[in-house]
Amino acid sequence: MQRSTNRVDTGTGHVVVIGGGIAGLAAAHRLLATGLRVTLVEATDRLGGKLMTGDIAGTQVDLGAESMLARRPEAVDLARAVGLGDRLQPPATATAAVWTRGELRPMPKGHVMGVPGDPAALGGVLSPEGLARIAQERDLTPTAVGDDVAVGAYVADRLGREVVDRLVEPLLGGVYAGDAYRLSMRAAVPQLFEVAREGGSLLDGVQRIQQQAAARRQTGPVFQGIDGGIGTLPEAVADAVRAGGGEILTGTPVLGLTRTTDGWDIRTDTRVITADGIVLATPAWSASTLLAAESPAASVELAGVEYASMALVTLAFRRSDVAATGALDGRSGFLVPPVDGRTIKASTFSTHKWQWVADAAPDLFVLRTSVGRYGEEDHLHREDTELVDVSLRDLAEATGLAAKPVDTEVTRWIGGLPQYPVGHLTRVARIRDEVAKLPALRVCGAVYDGVGIPACIASAHRAADEIAADLAGEIIATPTLVQGTRSEAGQ
Repeated sequence: MQRSTNRVDTGTGHVVVIGGGIAGLAAAHRLLATGLRVTLVEATDRLGGKLMTGDIAGTQVDLGAESMLARRPEAVDLARAVGLGDRLQPPATATAAVWTRGELRPMPKGHVMGVPGDPAALGGVLSPEGLARIAQERDLTPTAVGDDVAVGAYVADRLGREVVDRLVEPLLGGVYAGDAYRLSMRAAVPQLFEVAREGGSLLDGVQRIQQQAAARRQTGPVFQGIDGGIGTLPEAVADAVRAGGGEILTGTPVLGLTRTTDGWDIRTDTRVITADGIVLATPAWSASTLLAAESPAASVELAGVEYASMALVTLAFRRSDVAATGALDGRSGFLVPPVDGRTIKASTFSTHKWQWVADAAPDLFVLRTSVGRYGEEDHLHREDTELVDVSLRDLAEATGLAAKPVDTEVTRWIGGLPQYPVGHLTRVARIRDEVAKLPALRVCGAVYDGVGIPACIASAHRAADEIAADLAGEIIATPTLVQGTRSEAGQ
């Protein structure tokens, strides 16, 4: 491959993005808008990472992430930029439940990731003893948090373990598949961390958060999906990258990185690609391996990042069978506290939650369960049929559903979600400090600034903008997003 000799002056520098998940794709998309030449390489034959659609009973559904936070702009803006604006669709219902103490109970309102501002909202979910423990909180002395603290430890100290076990755990588990007693409050729930640092009553602090949110109340939905599945976003971004002149290579594992006198050599299984800059958008273990020679300190830090694995069990029933049992109402699904000892940790009623699923399969009822969390991954070694059977047993106990599915699909996400233990953000700062010592190389993805789709895209934009600035020798203004080949009308 011929190397550009005028990369800074002409704006034709070549950047290689390693990793074809949504972060890598977003980075490639952003880099093209600055006038740089881009090659994206992905080790597998599929783009999108944990964003993936698949077939269930002849209907396309999400088999990975199914929604994106709309109150942050990055993901929605990217979807619009690549021609999916007309397909954005909020959930048809956001009414969820908690399966606890043997019953499906309405998810309490007025909380911040399970931490209440008003204990009265938790009746039925917590015991009378648990409610009484919360009532003592304003009389407690302030709890020191230092530079960071585990969410579960802090909330249990202020409000009692029952709040953590019945509400905080299942809600955080739905995002991180993690353990609330290990998860960093500073990284996972920064609003609560700021309240904790101020000292005083946690209940009063949550009420202040809610009042501030009400004062700046945004219109529009909190979450958005995409008609056809969130899993359609990666290919739309890939189409835009190709349309903008970018090259995408799948089935191309990167085996090593080497600094040269004027850039980088990227060694794949078939060739060496020369580049002026690199965006490393891979999981921590892969980034650790690739940086071992050029940044041993960053490599060691990345090697210390732990991951949780999980499985999604997607089930399709005849809608008439579900209706006949009266088993499911209009809820979007339910969460399951680990303390109750169930196998499934959540269930989403896709047909209720997403109108596009209901419209695409009017004779079917589609739902899915999730199994596995950090430290509880033995279930993932079961056969697919076992995971289906245990999901059906838990569903029957929770909802009374006795129907047999007409189709099933089990999707395993091994090493799916990085864990954010206490001190995680300090680790991330150390990684970025070490990586910044390398010329025109940056990292991005779920490891660094959040596991949600908007957070991954934001980290990709940060990496792309810093690389562009490095190659230009100056700070580059925020670029215009590259338009995709699909129009807003879906043409």
